[in-house]
Amino acid sequence: DYNHSYTEQTKLLSSSQLLNQLSFFHRNLCNHGSYFLAANASVCGLAANNFFRNILHVRRAFIVSALPMAVIPFLSTAAVYEVFVREPLFSGQLNCEVCAVVRGGLVGAVVGGLYPVFLALPLSASLAARYSSSPLPGKENLLRFWLSVSQPVFRKMSWAVLVQVLTGLYLATKHHGIYVKILQQMNTSRDTEELQA
Repeated sequence: DYNHSYTEQTKLLSSSQLLNQLSFFHRNLCNHGSYFLAANASVCGLAANNFFRNILHVRRAFIVSALPMAVIPFLSTAAVYEVFVREPLFSGQLNCEVCAVVRGGLVGAVVGGLYPVFLALPLSASLAARYSSSPLPGKENLLRFWLSVSQPVFRKMSWAVLVQVLTGLYLATKHHGIYVKILQQMNTSRDTEELQA
């Protein structure tokens, strides 16, 4: 158990050292690529918030509703991508390229695209109720009303979700390529050390 954890720590240390030897583009993509996906999630959140506000005729509290719609999707997307794609990949727990790419696409679609839309709905609904900007239905027609309000927003946001899927796929593919490069460099340096010994 001790030897296994020591080997893992050595592997992580040497992979981080090898990461520093990569080109500026690859290093930057590896360390900060998920922020691009997260920034797109913020844009999705702001766009969905704007669409819901227009449909519900909410004209007040723009900053109050825009701030969480920019910040929460950004933080959520960056954290989820880090936990489910980047960290397992570079710690050696995720060696399968297809698995990494599928995870990247799912994070992009669900957390980076759909989650901001689902987050914007209750926020805009609460503002519409608070400011009485749009007549809200009674309990018997509530579900039908929110479905009719949400459908045009989801239609408009479908392109943004597709962009997020493609961005997640691209990032995961690039991160896996960087991971393979690091593994090749580790094997090359190990072979060199064995030849010298």
